[in-house]
Amino acid sequence: MSMRNHLAELKRKHVALEKEIEASLAHPSAEPLKIAHLKRRKLSLKDEIRRCSSDPQLRSAV
Repeated sequence: MSMRNHLAELKRKHVALEKEIEASLAHPSAEPLKIAHLKRRKLSLKDEIRRCSSDPQLRSAV
């Protein structure tokens, strides 16, 4: 998988998690632990996107 494809997949997953979080928050019976877990996963993806985007060696591969 090329770095460009990898970044695109990470961004797709990040957007999907955002939608899942929003949907969970819209329900009155939202589980706080589930939402916290989703938010941590989203933050982890964001960190990985940032690392991949800022690494000079990886950027030259894109």
